Amino acid sequence: MPVLPGAEPFRHEGGEVGVLLCHGFTATPQSLRPWAEYLAARGLTVSLPLLPGHGTRWQDMQLTGWQDWYAEVDRELRALTRRCERVFVCGLSMGGALTLRLAAKHGDAISGIVVVNPANKVHGLAAHALPVLRHLVPSTKGLTDDIAMPGEHELGYDRVPLHAAHSVRQFFRLVDAELPQVTQPVLLLRSPQDHVVPPADSARILSRISSLDVTETVLERSYHVATLDYDAERIFEDSYEFIARLAPGLVAPALVADGDRAAERGDGPAEVPEAAGGTASGG
Repeated sequence: MPVLPGAEPFRHEGGEVGVLLCHGFTATPQSLRPWAEYLAARGLTVSLPLLPGHGTRWQDMQLTGWQDWYAEVDRELRALTRRCERVFVCGLSMGGALTLRLAAKHGDAISGIVVVNPANKVHGLAAHALPVLRHLVPSTKGLTDDIAMPGEHELGYDRVPLHAAHSVRQFFRLVDAELPQVTQPVLLLRSPQDHVVPPADSARILSRISSLDVTETVLERSYHVATLDYDAERIFEDSYEFIARLAPGLVAPALVADGDRAAERGDGPAEVPEAAGGTASGG
């Protein structure tokens, strides 16, 4: 089955700091591509894979589960650790849960994580019926496009396959039990007006991780897909500053981000260093 236009994975060969980005459930790399391109333009090595069963048609997800999705990001992480001196992992929604499990399992191989509206639980009474309901009903309405900014669109499925939903529910339970194993620095960004993942999920994650270096940022203007919303630039800039702080000498100082803000204020053009060692490309 061909990949939907715009859903292709993204990879960029940059410097000695690598970043793995993990997209969400029923979504595609499109929701994180502007973030990936921002980091790539600043010289980082970036990997944004397409999760198995995603980016084609929702029926394909019925044949996949959390083990497939996790295996994909685990492979990408191992490739980055072989290539780069420092590696960071970022994720949105279920991609945040994937990020947290990678952090729990890989320890010091990951220098820090950034999670945006991370999911921790499938909520609602219907969640308890999934073990049976998935055998009776193939799908339910989709989760995409929770974006406050008019005209923005998230590329993803308009249906949620219930076999996959049952699997992601099991995955969230697994990750929740592993959260105390997360010790890396954490930047968590959340939207109070999120119609997909409630604020309780972020609160639960923050209460259970063992990290001592934790920053929580509230994205007041955005809904769930904040990486395509009003606060997208803040996410990009804050994540770059976070990485630059934790990888001194390997990443250009966060003056890049300050330059972007100055340009927005009209104080002058932003100075963006040339990306080292290659060009951005999909696939």
